[in-house]
Amino acid sequence: MSKDWLKLMIGAFFEVLWVIGMKHSSTWWHFLLTGLFILISFYALIKAGETLPVGTAYAVFVGLGTAGTVIAGILFFGEAFNVSKILLIIVLLAGVMGLKFVTGDKGVK
Repeated sequence: MSKDWLKLMIGAFFEVLWVIGMKHSSTWWHFLLTGLFILISFYALIKAGETLPVGTAYAVFVGLGTAGTVIAGILFFGEAFNVSKILLIIVLLAGVMGLKFVTGDKGVK
């Protein structure tokens, strides 16, 4: 895996954090931390998009962020666990992994 794909995954991780922060922030420093997570997330996406195809990079970024947010909601915030929801997340992740595999490490340099 190249550094660019790793940057994209780090960005998706921080996307999960800022999305959670948007819902659960209640003090000024929570909002400040959420803003920092937004900056890190999009900076990682922008840096990865410099060499990866932008459509693939964005789709992977959003797909991983969506899956991570749903899973975090179930595990940490008591959101409803639903088998069909998990199956759809698996389908989403299969699509994201498929995009990564067909793109490989070829960049747009």
